[in-house]
Amino acid sequence: MADLFDSLEPPRVPLAERMRPKRLDEIAGQRHLVGPGKPLRLAFESGKLHSMILWGPPGVGKTTLARLMAQAFDADFIALSAVFSGVKDIREAVSQAQAAKARGRHTILFVDEVHRFNKAQQDAFLPYVEQGLVTFIGATTENPSFEVNSALLSRASVYVLEPLDNDAMGGLFERARALACPQLAFDETACERLIGFADGDARRLMNLIEQVQVAAETAGVDPVTPEFVDEALSTRLRRFDKGGEAFYDQISALHKSIRGSNPDAALYWLCRMLDGGADALYLGRRLVRMAVEDIGLADPRALEIALNACTTYERLGSPEGELALAQATIFLACAAKSNAVYKAYNAARQHVANDVSRPVPLHLRNAPTRLMKELGYGKAYRYAHDEPEAYAAGETYLPDGMAPPGWYRPTPYGMEARIAAKLEHLRELDAAATSGRRPDDEGGKPG
Repeated sequence: MADLFDSLEPPRVPLAERMRPKRLDEIAGQRHLVGPGKPLRLAFESGKLHSMILWGPPGVGKTTLARLMAQAFDADFIALSAVFSGVKDIREAVSQAQAAKARGRHTILFVDEVHRFNKAQQDAFLPYVEQGLVTFIGATTENPSFEVNSALLSRASVYVLEPLDNDAMGGLFERARALACPQLAFDETACERLIGFADGDARRLMNLIEQVQVAAETAGVDPVTPEFVDEALSTRLRRFDKGGEAFYDQISALHKSIRGSNPDAALYWLCRMLDGGADALYLGRRLVRMAVEDIGLADPRALEIALNACTTYERLGSPEGELALAQATIFLACAAKSNAVYKAYNAARQHVANDVSRPVPLHLRNAPTRLMKELGYGKAYRYAHDEPEAYAAGETYLPDGMAPPGWYRPTPYGMEARIAAKLEHLRELDAAATSGRRPDDEGGKPG
C-alpha cells in the first residue's frame, strides 16, 4: 500500500497560485498604487505598515498585496474568509496574534470578502486594531462606504484596485503560457479571445489557460484557434454580480445613456448586462421606469413601447425577445426627453405628506342619496362636456383655500410643447371667465 501511495503524483498546484507575484514589481497593473511614489509603494519602502481596505473586482491582486506585506514586514499572516468565518474564528485569530506578540512578532490579519461580515462581526475587530495587536487588511468587491462599518472604515485607509487592462493581461498571458504550456501555440486572436473572456480578472485568465491547455492536449490541437477557445470554454460570462456593485454601476450607465440620448451607449450597456446574466425582464422593467421618468409626456409612445417590449420578451423568451428590449432601448434613447411628470409627482407627494387633510369641496363630492344632495354635495358642479370647448372655464378643482401649486410644468420638447400651449390657452379661458369676457374678444384663440 505504501508503494501505491509513493507512486502517486503530488497534486498539481493551480497555475494561478504558481503565478502569484513574489515581489511588488511583479504585480500586474495597479500602477496608481504600487508605482514609484505611489501610496502602497511608499508604505513598503518606508516600513510603516497601516490598516487598510482593498476595494476592487476579483482577481486584481488584493490577496497578493496582503501576502506581500506580511513578507515585506516580516509579520505573521492570518487569513480569514468572511464567507466561511464567524466570531469564533475571529477570537481564534486574536489568540494567535496575542501568542505571536508574546514571541515578539506582529500579525497582519487579512479578511477576504469583509463586506459579508455583519456589523457585530466587523465591530469585533475594532479593539484589536486600536490596540495595535493586529494590522487589519480587508478585501472587498463592494463599495466600502455602504458595506463596511464607519467605525472600522475610519481606522483604515481605502485603496481602490482597478480591473487589469489589456496590456497587463497580455503580459500575464505570455508569462503564464511560458510557465504552463510553452510547447502550445496560440493564434493572436485566440489570445485576445481568452483575455476578453477573463475581463480584467488575472485569476480567471489563469484558469482559462489551464482549461484550454487540457482541452488542446486531449484533442491534439495545435495551434489554439479562437474557434477552439469557444468550444473548450463552458462559460463566457463577463464580470457581473447580480445585486453587487457592478450590477448597479451598469444599470446606472444604461439609464444615464438613455437619458443622455445616446442610443449606441444605451445598447452597449443593455448588451453588457444581458451578456453578464442579468434578468431580461428586470431590464425591461427598468426601461418602463425610464420611459415615465425621463420621457414622460414628451413622447407618450415610449411607455407603450417599453411595456410592449416586456410583453414580447415574456412571449418569445431569449434570445428572440431580447431584440424587443433593444428596440425599446433605442427608441427611448432617441425620444424627446422630459422629467416634468416625474418632478410634478414628487412635488405633489411631498406636499400631501406635509399638508393637512383638506376636505373635498362640496361641488366636487358625489351625491348618490337625497340627504347628500340636501347637504349640498355636488351642488353647482359644472359638467365640462356641456361647456364651450368642453372646458368649464373658471371652475376650481383644488380644495378650498389652496392656491394653484403649478407642479406640472411641461417642457418645450416633443408632445409636451403642444400640451404647454393647450394649458396656456385654458388658463386664458379661466382668466377671461373670472373677468367676465372671452379671450377671443381681444384676439385670443378659441380651442
